[in-house]
Amino acid sequence: MDLTVENCLSNDNMILETEIKFLVGVGPKRADILKNELNISTFKDMLYTFPYRYIDRTKFYKINEITEDLPYIQFKGKIIRLENVETPSNKRLIAYAADDSGEIQLVFFKGIKWIKNKLKANTEYVFFGKPNVFNGKINIIHPETETVNDENNQINSNIQALYSSTEVLKNNFLGTKAFNRFQSALLTLCYNQIDETLPEYIIYQYKLIALKDALLNIHFPQSPELLEKSQYRLKFEELFYIQLSLLLQRLNRLQKNGGFIFPKIGCNFNNFYKNNLPFELTNAQKRVIKEIRKDFATGKQMNRLLQGDVGSGKTLVALICMLIAIDNGFQTCIMAPTEILAGQHYQTISEMLKGIDINVRLLTGSTKKSERKLIDADLISGKTKILVGTHALIEETVKFDNLGFVVIDEQHRFGVEQRAKLRYKNAVSPHVLVMTATPIPRTLAMTLYGDLDISVIDELPPGRKNVKTVHLLDTKRLQLFGFIRRQINLGRQIYVVYPLIKESEKMDYKNLEDGYFAITQAFPPPEYVTCVVHGKMKTNEKDFAMNYFASGKAHILVATSVIEVGVNVPNASVMVIESAERFGLSQLHQLRGRVGRGAEQSYCFLMSDVKLTTEARKRLQLMVKTNNGFEIAEEDLRLRGPGDIEGTQQSGLPFNLKISNLAKDGKLLEYVRNIAFDILNEDNSLELKKNSLLRKNLEKNFKKQVDYSAIS
Repeated sequence: MDLTVENCLSNDNMILETEIKFLVGVGPKRADILKNELNISTFKDMLYTFPYRYIDRTKFYKINEITEDLPYIQFKGKIIRLENVETPSNKRLIAYAADDSGEIQLVFFKGIKWIKNKLKANTEYVFFGKPNVFNGKINIIHPETETVNDENNQINSNIQALYSSTEVLKNNFLGTKAFNRFQSALLTLCYNQIDETLPEYIIYQYKLIALKDALLNIHFPQSPELLEKSQYRLKFEELFYIQLSLLLQRLNRLQKNGGFIFPKIGCNFNNFYKNNLPFELTNAQKRVIKEIRKDFATGKQMNRLLQGDVGSGKTLVALICMLIAIDNGFQTCIMAPTEILAGQHYQTISEMLKGIDINVRLLTGSTKKSERKLIDADLISGKTKILVGTHALIEETVKFDNLGFVVIDEQHRFGVEQRAKLRYKNAVSPHVLVMTATPIPRTLAMTLYGDLDISVIDELPPGRKNVKTVHLLDTKRLQLFGFIRRQINLGRQIYVVYPLIKESEKMDYKNLEDGYFAITQAFPPPEYVTCVVHGKMKTNEKDFAMNYFASGKAHILVATSVIEVGVNVPNASVMVIESAERFGLSQLHQLRGRVGRGAEQSYCFLMSDVKLTTEARKRLQLMVKTNNGFEIAEEDLRLRGPGDIEGTQQSGLPFNLKISNLAKDGKLLEYVRNIAFDILNEDNSLELKKNSLLRKNLEKNFKKQVDYSAIS
């Protein structure tokens, strides 16, 4: 079929799906570049590629007013001369522009021949770009250039949109100016074919401008007020549909998945609570247990996320809920991401249940075949009530008699399919509690886990002391070593964490190999014992070193951030983080959480060079100021964005945010979530005529997220 723009115009629904190569000025070659660099394949993709910032183009500077600290500026001037400069490393064209206040250099490294032919003497141009300084003189590299009266057949706006770019795009002249042309051509062509995506009652009730006007003004703002309204409309819609989809998933799960009812509190629970509880539960722990018990009584399958800072007592809450399941005749299991963490859970749970007749078993990849046979037999017979393990739990050979409750620890370390396999270990899906020690900002949690119910433990158990955190410069290292010696003499153990294994030419951060040498020089054997752990070691070597340290046989553990999750050594009282500026806030907080797990006062030293960026200094100052993981997570979201938090860097956010910012749009996110909740409360299957457009757009854009067959 010969697909052209003219053909598409005959079908309003098709035009935005037209391949981008058919847009004037694009063509096949540029289309490939746009696809590879920005994933732009269609007219709609281009239209929904939004500017990242705006410049007021009403202001013109005089050349003598231009300074290097200004962001983007524009000025009018004439070209007075051109100069070709060649050096062994590059060629460049320098154009000297002047107005009645002075002259400035415009520097071009690419497209020199074309630019030389374009720039005419004694012709007035408008130049736009970012001022720089070279050899003490102000210049502008590759400024946008157009004649004073050149309107370029574009939609006019005094507020200039700027678009994100890449090196490849720049090399192919696909910068802001090109994007302005593309968006202008696209809006001229498609404006009247842009269909509304929200029902009329929502637009009216929440005072939103029309979609086509929002798209016009997001690219070519006709006024600051219209730009603000356009941003609000597009953010509202984006976040609203995400929350509507997530709430539908939750509704679908509750309608589709019946759950076991655990009506009674039995002897195992009471025995543990009266005789084995290691300390009085915090109010936060009591609140979370009540929330879970309420889920157990509904007859619907529970799917709950439990957030709690390091050391807040999540495992104890999970165990108490396991006992409720066991007292009601069901088996339980807990899955951890590493053998070390699984082993620690097994040891902790076994010790807590001393004197209570409950069979607890450990299953990992290292479990011997003979032992596995016994475990398998005890699971099928129902003898084993608690199975602790790693990925080994989801193997097909592992079968339960009656699995009623599943706990998944550090859940972001598992894939969705891996987690799902545990749910299908029974004909009726067991209740699921997923836990994370990484505090997640509320807005991110509502987006990552908006289909789950969320519980938070925001208190530390009594007797736990906050870790004292100190930022030290490298010049204070000898004083630090003296402090470490005193701590070791008191019987304590020390972590020293480095960001790299080997020295990098590009990064002069402290590296583990050099660090190990320096530590053994300062703390020589046999008086002091130091062991090493890093991610490139074989699993058995790593486990041996970890266990050697955990047993108290080593005084110092030199490691990379591999020890961030899964090490519980109550006797370790000092954490030294080298090149601390290299780590993100959440990672620093996780590392700090490796100490402070015993009754003694613990310390965290953030070591850095004297030279720090402003952002790095802010991060370290915040770590010194607070131990509150949720406060740190919120700041981490603000500084780094959602992509690097809570493991999402690897997996990506489940939704592609085009214009919203979870760090800045938290209030709007909660607002639209409540709107979505109210709509589904009235019409939980979106069958009402007024909601038909909502259902249509969800089915079109969120197919992967929601199974709509269950709510038809």
